[in-house]
Amino acid sequence: MTSAQVDEGHDEQPAAVVMDGDRSGEGYRRALGARQIQMIAIGGAIGTGLFLGAGKAISKAGPSLVLAYAVAGLVIFFIMRALGELLMYRPVSGAFSEYAREFVGPFAGFVTGWTYWLFWVVTGITEVTAAAQYMTYWFSIPQWVSALLFTVVLYGVNLISVKVFGELEFWFSMVKVTAIVGMILICAGILTVGFSDAGDTASVTHLWADGGFFPHGIGGTLMTLQIVMFAFLAVELVGVTAGESKDPGTVLPRAINTVPWRIAVFYVGALVMILSVVPWTEFRPGVPPFVAAFEKMGLGIGAGIVNFVVLTAALSSCNSGMYSTGRMLRDLALNGQGPRLFTRLTASGTPLVGTTFSAALMLVGVWVNYRWPGDAFTYVVSFATISGMWAWIMILVSQIRYRRLADRGALPRSGFRTPGAPYTSVLALVFIGVVVVMMGIDEDTRISLYCAPLWAVALGASYLVLKARDPGNGSFTKN
Repeated sequence: MTSAQVDEGHDEQPAAVVMDGDRSGEGYRRALGARQIQMIAIGGAIGTGLFLGAGKAISKAGPSLVLAYAVAGLVIFFIMRALGELLMYRPVSGAFSEYAREFVGPFAGFVTGWTYWLFWVVTGITEVTAAAQYMTYWFSIPQWVSALLFTVVLYGVNLISVKVFGELEFWFSMVKVTAIVGMILICAGILTVGFSDAGDTASVTHLWADGGFFPHGIGGTLMTLQIVMFAFLAVELVGVTAGESKDPGTVLPRAINTVPWRIAVFYVGALVMILSVVPWTEFRPGVPPFVAAFEKMGLGIGAGIVNFVVLTAALSSCNSGMYSTGRMLRDLALNGQGPRLFTRLTASGTPLVGTTFSAALMLVGVWVNYRWPGDAFTYVVSFATISGMWAWIMILVSQIRYRRLADRGALPRSGFRTPGAPYTSVLALVFIGVVVVMMGIDEDTRISLYCAPLWAVALGASYLVLKARDPGNGSFTKN
């Protein structure tokens, strides 16, 4: 299926996705139910950025990190509502690249599809490496062995059926949700009843008494924005599931509308509780805040619990990566912007070749674990951040252009409109721009801004080669 291309000078209507039985017009099976979609949406908003990265962010911003997560969470809500408006207009599995191709141009769709694919391949490598490192907490086995085992198992799960993927992701998300809710309840008990070693010193006054709410000034808070936004990466994954949702018109809006309370509870609520029990001055970079909190409470079992939770978070991210990369490669292939062999589906409706190719590249992580088991992936993670944010930018730009066409009557109106658009979408774009500037100022993340132009040049050259080989392909000539 080729993406419907919009010509602003015509009233041509795009082809709608055909739903025949349990299959979408793309050939996928609509096997993901409401329960699975909801947990995929929740799990996408809870990752290692909260369990691990928050320690560094707390040391930089202090209690004001709570505000950073709240503001960034509002921006994420606007991004998700923009995505929701597009999904209700046309629910397709290649969401981001499809909309970029239709409303921005064929090159934008090409760049978005391949960049989002690269984002998940890179993320998969880093997450399977992290999972292998977490396993050494319990077992004295080489990291590369664990990395190989996890990669093979998750690859097999993704080839069985989308329903198995959804079920596994449901339970991964359940572990993360249970851990955070448990921590909130424990902290609430300490604050009200005063049990554990932290009972005598726990107080909400820690949010402003130890150097103030902005101990390092507003500048310190701004410098944490890239860490905060990294924590929210993958929240847009629910859009990739559109082509395989049983009832996208009902399930997806419901999942997107829960974004505010998810962020309020799992990020703002959890941080308020933890920072009330443990003064922010006791957190250190590299030490998960949950571990620090458990140590302050005198609960020795806490480190093992957190290790298990971050292990599931890493495996969840890798699982999502294998799922999304296969679909993104197939969308590119269906539009003539990738090898045709990526269009092949298994009997159960999963993209066989695309998933296999992506999993094979993720095996690079196994080799890295064998060759350099102790090295960090700081540079790779920062590049993943800038790649993931590109998808957000394309979602917002596509929504702005779609709304303009819909309001003119050139396209059907979506039944799930973004509140305050286009102003909220523009504000979200400005916020992302501020984050990019902060990444350029921070020496730890600046490398990603050097890598991004190189990737853009590589994509530009590839696009020109493909266009020259197939000049009659509508995916390269229409806009």
